[in-house]
Amino acid sequence: MALVSATGDVLAWVRGGGFEPHGAGLDEAIGGLADLVRAAAELVGTAAPGPVADHVTAFLANCDLPQERETLTRAITAQGWAPKVTVDNDTFAVLRTGSGLPFGAAVVCGAGMNCVARSPDGRNVRYLALGRRSGDWGGGEFLGEEVLWWAVRDEDGRGPRTALRQAVAAHFGLPDVAAVCVAFHLGELPGERLHELVPVLFGIADGGDAVARSLVERLGDEVAGMALAALDRLGFDRTPVPVVLGGGVLTASHPLLLDRVAARFRASGVDADLRILAEPPIVGSVLHGLDELALDGSGAEERLRAAFAGSPGPIVRRG
Repeated sequence: MALVSATGDVLAWVRGGGFEPHGAGLDEAIGGLADLVRAAAELVGTAAPGPVADHVTAFLANCDLPQERETLTRAITAQGWAPKVTVDNDTFAVLRTGSGLPFGAAVVCGAGMNCVARSPDGRNVRYLALGRRSGDWGGGEFLGEEVLWWAVRDEDGRGPRTALRQAVAAHFGLPDVAAVCVAFHLGELPGERLHELVPVLFGIADGGDAVARSLVERLGDEVAGMALAALDRLGFDRTPVPVVLGGGVLTASHPLLLDRVAARFRASGVDADLRILAEPPIVGSVLHGLDELALDGSGAEERLRAAFAGSPGPIVRRG
């Protein structure tokens, strides 16, 4: 969470845990935001609860459906932090951060997958982004499951040979893939550790393993496919169109994955300006707020980006 002046100066930046209203509950999730707002306000000598800004832009994870946006907008507005509140999915922050413009497309592949696109006239396209049941394929947890699926099928003879089998067992320090499956089933390995298999996948793919390469290439197809379909639904005819790639899986910049994404765009004929997100997405949240308040014409964006450039963590300024 950041407090930023109208001139783009970062007054305070504080960081908390993830925003998970579905798991922790709405009250606890909003309470987590309130703690961050309070901490940032104290750093600049402003009391909270109460107004701390002219505009709050909250681009949040797990804010996908219209009813979720409405619920979260009401809940955040009720806190009284600002007279104007904008709430939407965090992928819009990735788009605004990486594109440098209020339009284009953004694909996030981190824990999950999501994509949004926005036209120059402000029309949006988005996906349900609820996982496989809503047509998604990819994301760290999903890829971890796929790696484990192919590894165990090699081990029990149902599938092709793959170096993922040995790599998975070795990564978790267990004798075989079956033992890894049992450990996840019994909770001895927490489910979030499935994400650790993503770099394992990329490493095996680099060695030429056919199964691993097919998974990475499939992910590249999915990333490009989401963006291309979203741009097509907008009837986007502006070229080149910025397409921002964000989330830990994509910002790791694995050559096989990025080459596959680029190849899909070339084959489509869409003149995409592919960009890897290099700044924290909070930059996009702030820029959207400046856009909304028409305060982006005095070098504010340049100062804001300079403040966050290369910053390893929250920055705090007083005054």
